[in-house]
Amino acid sequence: MRVTSETKKVKSNFFGYSLNSNKMQLDLVCMSWRSESIWIEFIVGSRKTSNFCWAFILFFGSLGFLLVGTSSYLGRNLISLFPSQQIVFFPQGIVMSFYGIAGLFISSYLWCTIFWNVGSGYDRFDRKEGIVCIFRWGFPGKNRRIFLRFLMKDIQSIRIEVKEGIYARRVLYMEIRGQGAVPLTRTDENLTPREIEQKAAELAYFLRVPIEVF
Repeated sequence: MRVTSETKKVKSNFFGYSLNSNKMQLDLVCMSWRSESIWIEFIVGSRKTSNFCWAFILFFGSLGFLLVGTSSYLGRNLISLFPSQQIVFFPQGIVMSFYGIAGLFISSYLWCTIFWNVGSGYDRFDRKEGIVCIFRWGFPGKNRRIFLRFLMKDIQSIRIEVKEGIYARRVLYMEIRGQGAVPLTRTDENLTPREIEQKAAELAYFLRVPIEVF
């Protein structure tokens, strides 16, 4: 109930202000809402264009592998006319069927995350009340609603973790006293160095805390 009421409060705050107000700023691209004392960052989650594309590709690709693999068993009477090819074709059919079934499982997992919109939510920073609220949707079950609440005075810094290389990763964290680092961005967001530096600088300025780079 605590999470539900907080979620309703955020929605009412977002739609309750006039877009012409001089005391608020609405960024439709980043899905964030700001005023002089409140910053609400909306998180997209799993319903991204890239996830939809991969889900479609995996589904139709694995379906093709499965159809080709099963067709080898359906046509075994014809292949029996060529005994020399039987040893090669049937093992390939088994392998292709295995890849097709595995691909369907992965595709189903992606479609489930998209349907449940796993990872979506919001980050709410309230300087007036001195409270930070982080909400995320998870998988169905005990952790379907993930809600974290911190005091703003316990925020020590905004931390940027950068790992360059083939699999570059740039993640933004919030260092909490006694709680450790809380991630504010996903590892698969692929933010450019300029984007994550700008976001970290704006958030650190709003919270009045330093920035650390690792």
